[in-house]
Formats: sequence, structure tokens, C-alpha cells
Amino acid sequence: MSETARSILLVAACALIDSDGRILLAQRPEGKSLAGLWEFPGGKVEPGETPEESLVRELHEELGITTKVACLAPLSFASHTYEKFHLLMPLYVCRRYEGIAHGKEGQALKWVKPQALRDYPMPPADEPLIPILQDLL
Repeated sequence: MSETARSILLVAACALIDSDGRILLAQRPEGKSLAGLWEFPGGKVEPGETPEESLVRELHEELGITTKVACLAPLSFASHTYEKFHLLMPLYVCRRYEGIAHGKEGQALKWVKPQALRDYPMPPADEPLIPILQDLL
């Protein structure tokens, strides 16, 4: 392994879409890296989990909503090198879920029209996903 080699962090993200075609963004809370930036909900894929299983778990833990693996459609992915690690982040689209999303960990949430996504500052890994979502919707 070279001196510049970084560990690869696998994180799954979800573009949760409501009946009005808006996408849910969550604001990274104070105390976390990249605090204040807006991102697609999701989280780290734990050992033994598939990205889809991790999203079902994370969406329930973070937002209080329930969905199924079958309701997650893979759309794209981000591959971004940060200073201490390389992030690989598959992005799924989910239109079918139960419950009303709310920030269970104190994070702010906002439903955003696709054309307004660039109005919200995002981590560098999330930004390249915006035009793909705008094309979809």
C-alpha cells in the first residue's frame, strides 16, 4: 500500500421523492464533519449489510420512515477522494415508503424541487449527483 493509499468508505444514499416530485435533503448537524451542508439521507454500510439493507435501516433510524429493499432503485453513484478516505456512494431512488420523514437525530430536513437543489450547499461527493436527479425528474 502506498503512502497516498486511502481506505474506501462505502456509504449508501437515497433520493427520497415525494408525490410532488420533491427530493428530501438532510442538513449535517453541528459536531459532524461537513456540518451545515445538505445531503441525501443515508449512511455507512455496516459489515454484512448490502447497500440496500443499510438504507432501509438508516431511513428508519434517521427519518422514522419504513421502506423495503424492493422499493429502492439504483440510479447512480459518487466516487470522491476526501483528505483521509475515499468515498464510494451508491445513490438509490425511493418513491414508496411509509410514515412522515422527520429528523430523529435533530437534523433539519427540507423537501426541495429538483431545479432548486443547487441552492443548498452540499458535500463535494453529493454535488455531481444533482444533474442526474434533475434529468430523472
